[in-house]
Parts: sequence; structure tokens; C-alpha cells
Amino acid sequence: MSVPPYARGYEGFRGRVGRTAAESEPWWPDVPRPRAGAPNIVVVLADDLGYSDIGPFGAEVPTPTLDRLAARGYRFSNYHTTPVCSPARAALLTGVNPHRAGFANVANFDPGFPGLTLELGDDVVTLPEALREAGYATFMAGKWHLTRDAQMSDAGRRGSWPVQRGFDRYYGTLEGLNSFFAPNRLVRDNSPVEVDRYPDDYYLTDDLTDEAIGMIRSLRASDDRPFFLYFAHHAMHGPLGAPAEAIARQRGRYDGGWDELRDERFARQLASGLFPAGTRLAPRNAEPGLDVPAWSSLPAAERSLLARYMEVYAAMVENIDQNLGRLLAAIEEYGELDNTIVVFTSDNGGTAEGGPAGTRSYFSQFVHVAGLPSSWSRDTPLDPSLIGGPQAMVHYPRGWGMASNTPFRLYKGNTFAGGVRVPFVLSWPAGLPRGDGDSGLRPQYQYVTDLYPTLLELAGVSRPAARQGVPVLDLDGTSFAPVAQSEQVPSTHPEQYAEWGGQRGYYRDGWKLLTLHAPGTPYDDAEWELYNVTADPTEIDDVSAQYPELTRELADAWEQAAWRNTVFPLSDASGLLNVRRPAEAALSRPVTLPAGTPALERYRSSKLIALRDVDIEVRATLAPGDAGVLVAHGDQGGGYVLFVEDGHLRLDWNAYGTLHSLDAGPASPGPAAWVLRLTALPDFRWRVSVHSGDTELAALDEVAMLVGMAPWTGISVGIDRGGPVSWPLHERHRAFPFTGRLHHVRYVPGAPANYAPGRVRAATAAATDVYE
Repeated sequence: MSVPPYARGYEGFRGRVGRTAAESEPWWPDVPRPRAGAPNIVVVLADDLGYSDIGPFGAEVPTPTLDRLAARGYRFSNYHTTPVCSPARAALLTGVNPHRAGFANVANFDPGFPGLTLELGDDVVTLPEALREAGYATFMAGKWHLTRDAQMSDAGRRGSWPVQRGFDRYYGTLEGLNSFFAPNRLVRDNSPVEVDRYPDDYYLTDDLTDEAIGMIRSLRASDDRPFFLYFAHHAMHGPLGAPAEAIARQRGRYDGGWDELRDERFARQLASGLFPAGTRLAPRNAEPGLDVPAWSSLPAAERSLLARYMEVYAAMVENIDQNLGRLLAAIEEYGELDNTIVVFTSDNGGTAEGGPAGTRSYFSQFVHVAGLPSSWSRDTPLDPSLIGGPQAMVHYPRGWGMASNTPFRLYKGNTFAGGVRVPFVLSWPAGLPRGDGDSGLRPQYQYVTDLYPTLLELAGVSRPAARQGVPVLDLDGTSFAPVAQSEQVPSTHPEQYAEWGGQRGYYRDGWKLLTLHAPGTPYDDAEWELYNVTADPTEIDDVSAQYPELTRELADAWEQAAWRNTVFPLSDASGLLNVRRPAEAALSRPVTLPAGTPALERYRSSKLIALRDVDIEVRATLAPGDAGVLVAHGDQGGGYVLFVEDGHLRLDWNAYGTLHSLDAGPASPGPAAWVLRLTALPDFRWRVSVHSGDTELAALDEVAMLVGMAPWTGISVGIDRGGPVSWPLHERHRAFPFTGRLHHVRYVPGAPANYAPGRVRAATAAATDVYE
């Protein structure tokens, strides 16, 4: 039997000894190098940023970095995206329509239909995969939100994480939102970052920028090849938060209210040429459930409170611009800024998620569970001075979302322009210089899938025909490089369907077909509205009655596109498609967490307590003077922490911002066995009690369940990692690691409540097919 070279020792490699590298057989294929002079590429994606929220698109917020980019680049005034975030990110990174890419919705449920796999398939090549194959270094910082939540834990399959989808380096969070002061579960490359306590001056956008700059500097210390950086902000997604000094600079700016702000922004938009003379500002949103009152009709005290939310939002926008300035300055240090393609845009429009009056209890406001009682509180009356800081999880009222989307109607989640028409700035001085007399305005319709082929064309990179041996889907996007090069070239994307949550739309050559679908109602052709968006870009005049044949033609075109793009079955936000695969039942089995266990991921943690009874067993041995946290789950948005302090066992329960404190009596030296028991009550309530053996030590007779996204921060044992559950405890002890011997914490989930979605579905499955 022949012996392979690696088993023969040094003699097996005699043929290579004494030769130069050029003379030797290659050990591996040559590493590809991009074409000479290939540009760097930086794509900056804001989250929930409305059309008018930056200076080049009409905002009063100081954005000097974006102003400079627009001044020597291009403003695409008719750029469209998807109504919500995960679909937009999938379309941007693949050039494939979101449903075909598997993202008809956000990556937070799992019905399993082809358009709702909620993970990128093996038959799509991402932008970083294509660029890396051509020799680019590929980096990402920020929000991913393209991994379904059941795969985000340490046991999850990492095939859909950023590094497996083409990025050499990654730093950010896989989640769709996060705290800006104590983010839950940062990930570096493929591993969670263990953070016991964030610095008092920590701010997520600053941290992400530091990391992105570090990636570029590390590359330049070793190589001069071009890089692709995808910087996906968590800002402006709720819960909103900004540095105190940034908020202070905005004080008083929004006292005039959202009506005045819309008028001022629209005037600037007209003056800068974003819209032709004669364009009308859409009337204040008045649709049921989406309506906004006149600012002047509100009491003075309420106006003062509401204005504070927009001050925080504006501070976040300003901070994005400042950090973009830092990033571009780092690139300029290498003399490479002129040869860097910079794109700035948003994933969707401004949102109505904060409700009519805003909220200081984001995770309570964000609960969307069938059967929730009308008495459910969606705002905790915290002191207004806390709005925007680390002690309050807040979101602005939808009136400010309406102002963000000036001059359009409606919001994120709608197929109307307010949900899908967003700012887009492109700059590349070395490759796309502005010609004399060129305004830099590009009013041609373009769609989010177009960015992928555009960047590949500008970089001189061909898209691979296969990924890991699997032929890839054909592109839906079309390069708009010709449009960038000449304002006279027509749109390269004349036709596009839209759908999210049952909201539908179809664009063709200046005509736009739309619906405003009411969840839980039948889909009806009478829902279709038709707008001539060339003459009426703000979608004010429904002309479907004037053009019934065109309305029918475009409705038929929408249905054909829906079948072609795996849009069906339609999910209309009524919750009928919010189902999970049976394998997730394993996440609700009992689990033992010894001391030293890393913090559990948020979704995995939630499955242990969500909508059910649960016993949380604690075993420890205490010496005199021992103190610290035994178990903590959650943060300022809601959660609980069981701890020993001053010789007593104590529980702080954070009910979406309202803190309840229990003294469970002395914690004597020696072995200890305690149980924190959550007993499900009707109407999404718990009874919370602390036990030692058969003795109940203390109890809260009734509190609102922590449901939906709460608790946000996952379970920690022996310490309160990340965002603190109890701010007073945090001020006294910070993370408060337990000094005694913690043997383990064991979660023993009990029966689900009878209103848990799984039980409701099981009870109705025999009587109805929910997918009809």
C-alpha cells in the first residue's frame, strides 16, 4: 500500500525543497484579485428612517456628512424598498425579490412556506459572497435580521449567520432591534460576545462604528485590496435612545409639532427639486387605526411630552451622520475616499409602531398576541426626563412617523409611499463624477433589488452562476448604473410588485396599484386603488373608477407576479400564519444552568416562560455576608431578578418599566433551595411567588405577563449581565455577581395557558383550515 506524502515525514516533500515559490507546484489555487483600481464599497442602511429625515431630503436635523455626499454625488428621489426590514435586507443582499429569497416577512416566526423560510437559501448568492469570490475583503457591522430566531442560540445552525453568507468579519446583533445602551447578545464573527456590564457611556452606534473602522484598519495593515462594508444600523428602530448631550441639542426644536414640521420639510423638498412644482403634500393620515390628530388640538402638557420623543429621534439621526463622518474620515486617511462607492439609504419608511401617543414601555406596546385584553397597558407613565435614556424603552407616536415620511401617506408596513419610498444617496467621485450642470437628482423609479447588480457592475464583478454547486436563482434587480451616469436615461426597473401582511401593490410605468387591507377581512378586488404617481407622487387621488380596465390589468399583473414570486399564501397580520415548526417544542423542556453558564440567547430564554406556568429552582450554599444575583432575565424593558442583599432574599420584578420589589425574608448561611414560581392567570397575567420548600415566602398576586419580545435580554445565572432588570439595584451594585456558591438554576416549564397560541391552534385545527 502506498504511503501518502503527509505520512512519510520530511522526505515526502523533497520535490518542493530548494525551489522558489514560483517554481513549486501551488499549495492552493491563486487568491483572486479584483481588477486594478477597483473601488471600495460602503453601503449604509438605516432602519425605519423616513424619506424626509436627512438634510438632502428636507430635514432640519444637521447631517453635514450626508449633505457633502449628496453635493458631490446623487440623490435618487424615487427609490423604493419593501414595507418592512427583513425582506428589504434580503432583497438588497441578493438582488432577488424578497419572497423568492424566502423573506415575505421578518425573521421572527416560522410557518415554513416557500416564501416564508426566513433564511436565505443555497440558491441565492449574496452580495458579499459575489464580491469575496472576486477578491474583495467583506465586512459587516450592525443588524442582520436574516436568521430566524430559533437558530440564533448557541445550539443553532449557523448556516444563515453573516460569516456563512459571505462576510469575512462581522460585529453586531442577529436581532431585528436592540437597546442602544446595553444591547442584548452582540456577536463577533460566529461567537457571542460575553459582556458582564456595559460602560456607563456606552452607545451602540458608536461601538458599531469603532468596530467597522477597526476592520478597515486591520485590512490596510496587511493588504491593499478593496473592501465591501455593509453597515446596517439598528437606528432608527425602536426602542429609541440617544446620548444625553445629543438629545440636549434638540431641545425645543419640535415644540411646533408634526404638522408644522411636515410643512417646513415639504417646502425644503420643493425648493431643492425633489418634487416638481405643483406637487401636493398628502393630507394628515386619517385612516382608522393609522390616524393622527391635528397638533393644535392636543393639550399643552401632552404636546410637551410628545415633542420629547422627536427630540430623541432627531438626536439619533444626527449621531448616525456623525458616525458616518468618522467612518469616511478613516477611509480618507488612506487617500481612498474618492475611489469608494458610498450608498446611504433606509430599509423602509417611518413607523407607526409607537401608537397614537408614543410609549415609554416599548415591549408592552409591541405585544401582538391574539386575544390580548383591551385593558392591556401600552405605556408606563415614567418621568418624561427618562425618555431617550437607558432607564426607559421608548418609541415615538405615529404623528412623528407621518412627519418622517413627508410628503407621503402612511407608514412602514404599508405599500403606500410612506412605507416604501425612502432616501437614497450615492457617491463615487472617482467613478461617477458629477458633470457640469448635472443637478445630481435622479427621479427615475428604482427598486431595492437593483442595488446588487448596480454595485457589481460598478465594481467590474461578475455574479457567480452557482453557489456550492447549486445553480442560483436569476436576478430580479436591474443595474441602475446608466441612470447614475445620466439624468436623461429612463428607469431600468419599469415594473414591480409589492406585498407584506396582505398589503399589496403594483407599479408599472408611472402607475401604481395599491391596497389598504384590514387584517382578518377577505381579500377583495374592491380594495384596489389606482394612482398616477407621475402626476400625483403623493398618492392623493384614487383614479381606479376612472380607469377600471387599467386597474384590472394591473391587478392581474400583480397576481401573476405573486404566483411567480411565491407570495401565496397571504398573511394579513391577523396571526393565522404565525406558526412554528414542531421541533421548537424542545426549547420548552426543563433545563439546568450551573454557575458559569453563558447568558442564554433571548428567544431560547423566552420559550422557557412564555405564556405558561414555570418553576425556577435555585440551589446555592451561602456563607455569612454572601450576596449577589442568583438569576436575572430581562432588562429595563421588563424582566425579573432574584438576589441576596443585606442577608435577605429579594425579588425585583420589572413589569414593562414599573418595578415591584419583594422581600422574601432572611437568606441564612448554609444550603439554600428556593423556587420562583410563575402561575398563569386569565387575561395574560401571572401570580409570582417565592418559595422555600412548602412555605411561600412572598408573592405578587397579579402582574402582566412578559410576552412577545419581553424579556428582551436572555437568562443569566449568578450575575445580571447586559441591561439591568432593576435600575435601583444596578445603581447600588452594577452587575452584582453572586459571592456565594451557586450550584445551579433550573427552569421547569409547566403547562401552557389556555390562551397560548399553540393551544388555540390545536383547539381549532379540526374545524378549520387556517391557510384557506
